[in-house]
Amino acid sequence: MPLLALEAVHAGYGAIRAVRGISIEVDEGETVCLIGSNGAGKSTTLRAISGLVRVTDGGVLFRGRPITNEAPHRVAAAGIAHVPEGRGIFARLTVTENLEMGAYLRPRGPEIARDLERAFETFPRLRERAHQTGGTLSGGEQQMLAIGRALMARPVLLLLDEPSMGLSPILTQAIFERIREINREGTTILLVEQNATSALAISNRGYVVESGQIVLSGTGPELSANDSVRRAYLGEL
Repeated sequence: MPLLALEAVHAGYGAIRAVRGISIEVDEGETVCLIGSNGAGKSTTLRAISGLVRVTDGGVLFRGRPITNEAPHRVAAAGIAHVPEGRGIFARLTVTENLEMGAYLRPRGPEIARDLERAFETFPRLRERAHQTGGTLSGGEQQMLAIGRALMARPVLLLLDEPSMGLSPILTQAIFERIREINREGTTILLVEQNATSALAISNRGYVVESGQIVLSGTGPELSANDSVRRAYLGEL
């Protein structure tokens, strides 16, 4: 049984159907990526999973249980954390306060402090900025903070939406190294990313999304070697 399964999901915004019959599976322990152009429906797919966009047809299963159109806080409580495109940090809260917000559904106790320390170990730059407000951080630091905050929820499944957006090549490499480490430590990841080269390099499997539909799937190496993918998404002629 897959950890996450989308079964012919349709979703969108009003009359706009951004996702049209998408079916994907993510097994426990995997990193799976969705690649495609702007407006293909990748972000809407993540939002449909986390309850931020209404599913109009089809279903979402998590650990074999339907979670279609459940409230976002219930999806989070089930073990799914979503790092949205644009990071969505609290600009006026400190780095530490932002991280602590990620654990708002958990009971208070010493485990929160241990997980806070783990977040600082994963992203040492955040420890240096612990008392700064989120709005004063650089783009790369804000992305680290957004991921660290999600990890404070101790998710089973981490949804990452465009983690490299707006970052320099060096910071992009650093973020993807951390994502690989997070997966190795046991967190399953579903990744939306326009930087297809980096995404496929760390993914077990991937799906290509075009016009709200899956048009191709395969392992990371298979998609990296596919001529159509190389021309369309890897910048090769």
